[in-house]
Amino acid sequence: MTRDFRFAVTATRASSAAEWRAKAQRVEALGYDVLLVTDHLSPQLAAVPALMAAADATTTLRVGSFVFANDYRNPVMLAKEAATIDVLSGGRLEFGLGAGWSTPDYEMLGIPYDAPKVRVARFAEALRIVKRCWDEDTVDHSGPHYTVRGTRVLPKPLQRPRPPVMVGGGGPIVLRLASREADIVALAPQVDHEGKPHLGQLTLGATAEKVRQIREAAGARFGELELNVIVFDAAVTDEPLSALASVAGRLKAAVAALVESPYFLFGSAATLRRQLLERRDRFGLSYYAIPEKAMEQIAPLARELRAK
Repeated sequence: MTRDFRFAVTATRASSAAEWRAKAQRVEALGYDVLLVTDHLSPQLAAVPALMAAADATTTLRVGSFVFANDYRNPVMLAKEAATIDVLSGGRLEFGLGAGWSTPDYEMLGIPYDAPKVRVARFAEALRIVKRCWDEDTVDHSGPHYTVRGTRVLPKPLQRPRPPVMVGGGGPIVLRLASREADIVALAPQVDHEGKPHLGQLTLGATAEKVRQIREAAGARFGELELNVIVFDAAVTDEPLSALASVAGRLKAAVAALVESPYFLFGSAATLRRQLLERRDRFGLSYYAIPEKAMEQIAPLARELRAK
């Protein structure tokens, strides 16, 4: 089954309520499907109120966390907050959850930055609790990281069976988890503590390997999964190599490594159209998260591809 394309805009900042509302309304007017908000203590809007404000300012635009960092919140409270956004938005929430990676956030919050294996195990347990809180009347759970008794989360989400769940990551353990538990798998290269991607994971070959791992872990449910790609930078240009040279310089990478990378979209409208269609046919990549600064340029292409 070939999935329809979807396009989101990642946005995080505004100096006033009016500016944020106008931004959300512009994303909707340009024809994008989703507004995504990241979850950090950097100078950005806090995710939960920003998502609700964006939903309140629009009528059809979906809103999503990209992604909530599990360690920052109790999973029961997060399940309740997310369910409330879904109800108040009329069923427009997409729920993204990850293990957390930003060491500056952990330092500011004063919580331990545990080894990846521990953070991922805690995240996996929390995700199961969140889903149970939406699906079941009462939840009892006792695990290595969380214990809850007689938990009731009301109101339930409006969407049935639940809001779409997105899990993102670059490592094999998280990809296997996403393949089993998520509706949307976000292909994101592993990053360092500053958020810079590991260069070896940016290539089309590395992406092909991730998709292979997802297909293997998902088995029969692979066809039900929507595959998302976070786009770090994009521009419609007839001189893509010049634009990529600037990006490569910042990343200390070779331009050749970025030319075919799905995480960077630089080229003419015709070139980008061909690339995105080929990648959907070859890998099943159909959902792209575009950076805010590129949303005006990419919007015509996004509208065209959504009809294909």
